[in-house]
Amino acid sequence: MSYLALPFIQKALVAAVLVGLAAPAVGTYLVQRRLALMGDGIGHVALTGVALGFLLGTSPVLTAVIVASLGAIAIELVRARGKASGDVALAMLFYGGIAGGVLLISLEPGGNTNLLTYLFGSILTVNAQDLVTIGVLAVGVLVVAIGLRRQLFSVCQDEEFARVSGLPVPLLNIVLAVTAALTVTVAMRVVGLLLVSALLVVPVAAAQQLTRGFAATMTAAMAIGVVVSVGGVVASYPLDVGPGSLIVILAIAVFGLASLAAAVMSRRRPVAV
Repeated sequence: MSYLALPFIQKALVAAVLVGLAAPAVGTYLVQRRLALMGDGIGHVALTGVALGFLLGTSPVLTAVIVASLGAIAIELVRARGKASGDVALAMLFYGGIAGGVLLISLEPGGNTNLLTYLFGSILTVNAQDLVTIGVLAVGVLVVAIGLRRQLFSVCQDEEFARVSGLPVPLLNIVLAVTAALTVTVAMRVVGLLLVSALLVVPVAAAQQLTRGFAATMTAAMAIGVVVSVGGVVASYPLDVGPGSLIVILAIAVFGLASLAAAVMSRRRPVAV
């Protein structure tokens, strides 16, 4: 494995570890709240942000962060006010994000080629500046996800109880939405906007097969996220395949193995009489 000494592979591995930690950490809350597809919806909105960045000649990551955060806040406000159900609000994210991205990118000559690296991921092309951006965003996401674990868990578990307990529920909901948006923009260079939701959800689903309790699930999901992300980068180079798609396939494989292990363990447990 001499190729692991290559500078671009080492940068990709650092990015993989950061994203592998951050995405499942936030995804644990989304799964707990039964908003597993929210990451996908935010990813579509981030597409508009990336296209806007190309059109304005500025950083696509910066514009994606801004647009995705605004979209996540808007969808949370719509959901909280009860004017539309959660699935309808997510549908608006899906369709509006795709339409906006396609419209803006069509105005930028040659923009379609540049957009592919964000749609499908391009972790092997991560440079030093990208790594700094990913690192700052990932650390911010982890600080919120872990530092506010008790408060965010209470809100995701039972909003009414959290409100009665004196927690600022609307603010925490917005914090979670913005954190999810930041996570999507962090992960888009690794697995791409079209697959980003998988890295948010699949490691959490795999961890749920083997653990009990919120904290244990989050810890196991983050471990799985790191393993599949690093494994995808390491295996993609000799196999000459896209790292993003391989990371998702590995995550699904881990979920399958975890489900099988959970089924075997449940059969071995003594039946209560």
